[in-house]
Amino acid sequence: MTHLLLVRHGETDWNVEGRYQGQADPPLNARGLAQARTLAEHWKREGIRPAAIYASPLRRAWQTARLLAEAVNAPLIPEPRLKEICLGEWEGVLTPEIMRRWPETFRDWEERPWETRPPGGETIAEVQKRVYAAVDDILARHPDDTVAIVAHRLPIALLKIRYQGYDPAEVRRIPLPNAEAEEIVVS
Repeated sequence: MTHLLLVRHGETDWNVEGRYQGQADPPLNARGLAQARTLAEHWKREGIRPAAIYASPLRRAWQTARLLAEAVNAPLIPEPRLKEICLGEWEGVLTPEIMRRWPETFRDWEERPWETRPPGGETIAEVQKRVYAAVDDILARHPDDTVAIVAHRLPIALLKIRYQGYDPAEVRRIPLPNAEAEEIVVS
């Protein structure tokens, strides 16, 4: 059995503003850095040391993962397939502006997210395919280990659907706080 520690990156200013991030690359804000440091100190204090930490190379996830890796002296490995969904033209745009400029697509995104492709972006099914492939490779490399995955809201929600039985229709509503770890055991 492999123990996966799922971690969503710390907070960014764009999280606070309600700006769609996708694969845009804003850094952690001061609160996000503090969140990541708090989790890193918790791991160090509790003796949590993953065999490896795999992280999305997007800055917010990488900064979070780097603080964790340094605190517990674990190898840090970039895994591009763990990136957040590409939201195309929506990246960097506030929700009200998206609603104004793309009203039908945004409504579909809210009501039928699996069937909706943001303009110039990916579908959730495309993200699911790459995230599941990445995690399958990680599991194959680490049977019977504890491994951390530091990523983004959607990739982690998809893993919770896969391993914890969440309803796929709730993919965009699964609560995922910033910079908290959740352990999932995969047999």
